Amino acid sequence: MDIMKEMSTAIIGNYPGAVITVEKQNEGPPVGKPINIEVSGRDFDKLLAITDSVINEINKAYIPGIEALQIDLDLGKPEINVTIDRDRARRFGLSTAQIGTTIRTALFGSEISNYKVGEDEYPIQLRMQDEYRYNIASLINQTITFRDQASGKLVSVPISAVADVSLSSTYGSVSRIDRNRVITIYSNVLEGYNATEINNKLKPVLASMEFPDGYRYSFTGEQEEQEASMGFLVNALLIAVALIVLILVAQFNSVIKPVIIMSTVLMSTIGVFGGLATFQMDFVVIMTGIGIVSLAGVVVNNGIVLIDYISLLKLNRKISLGINPKDDLPEKESIECVVEAGKTRLRPVLLTAITTVLGLVPLAVGLNIDFIGLFENFDPDLYFGGDNALFWGPMSWTVIFGLSFATVLTLVVVPAMYHVLYLARYRFKKRFQKA
Repeated sequence: MDIMKEMSTAIIGNYPGAVITVEKQNEGPPVGKPINIEVSGRDFDKLLAITDSVINEINKAYIPGIEALQIDLDLGKPEINVTIDRDRARRFGLSTAQIGTTIRTALFGSEISNYKVGEDEYPIQLRMQDEYRYNIASLINQTITFRDQASGKLVSVPISAVADVSLSSTYGSVSRIDRNRVITIYSNVLEGYNATEINNKLKPVLASMEFPDGYRYSFTGEQEEQEASMGFLVNALLIAVALIVLILVAQFNSVIKPVIIMSTVLMSTIGVFGGLATFQMDFVVIMTGIGIVSLAGVVVNNGIVLIDYISLLKLNRKISLGINPKDDLPEKESIECVVEAGKTRLRPVLLTAITTVLGLVPLAVGLNIDFIGLFENFDPDLYFGGDNALFWGPMSWTVIFGLSFATVLTLVVVPAMYHVLYLARYRFKKRFQKA
């Protein structure tokens, strides 16, 4: 980032007419610019005027963090217009197709045959030499030779006799979406600023503007990909939770126990967002979302270990007291089983959490070690940070925060919830039997 700042200061603004952007190499698939606004409509001139108005309104808002607003339209692309005089062309017996094909062949070339070497074929292109091809006079003065249908004689007519040439400028290219012309306003975000926060500030600015009928705007690019990724990860989390619940219901033959276990997954997200807010870390949609999905499996495992052991102790206590395994255990014995299970499973639950957290710490802080250099030259080149930490760090911190918080829930909230629900069911059955 420091090098990018120095390059931006040294380059941008020092070359009039040049559009220069300094940005780092993107990791992963392309997602577009952090700030990407598409303005669409039918009439191109009106669309340009609306785009200028949008840029002016955004600049008036003085939103910090925007590097420089630009549009994806090249307004000054040079153009050579060849205007054919159709009356003169008809007098000479020429068609506009003949004139256009001749100019295109001379300039861009035309495939006339193939050259074969073994099994490989190479196209043979017919076109003017470079010294004539890039010369307007040579292009316009070349002759078109054809046989006159009336006299049967060969006739040669220069293109300049039936066409005029003029120089102008035009648009580089015109983008269309759903048959509407589109101009994209884009910009990078300066270091230290969050793209989502800036886009949230831009939305009320654009909402306050009045767009004519048939003209609209939309936020695309990185923000659009973020929303799509968020939707995918939410669906993935719901599917994962649903599968876990089905398996737990089948294993425990109960609905209450899976609900107690899955409540820790919901509560673990409190630790995730609380940790991110406490240490002022960014919520990275993809990697943080993957961390939450993976966190669900680890948190559920600790809850299963504790609930299953409570059930095992209760079964053994019923057998020792001569109670039918299908009947409920009295309140006092139930509390004793819950307490004993908490004491016994305290070590495995803590070890699972601690080993997972400590194993993720190097990835979270970006610990880098050159093992080849360590073994060959005793130089590990130890340092923290780098692009890998930026990419994998959010996922690691998500699991660390969520698992640390969920471990406390597993050891305190899960036994409490289990006993409260068991006690409620036990007392309800006693009252129902008396009635």
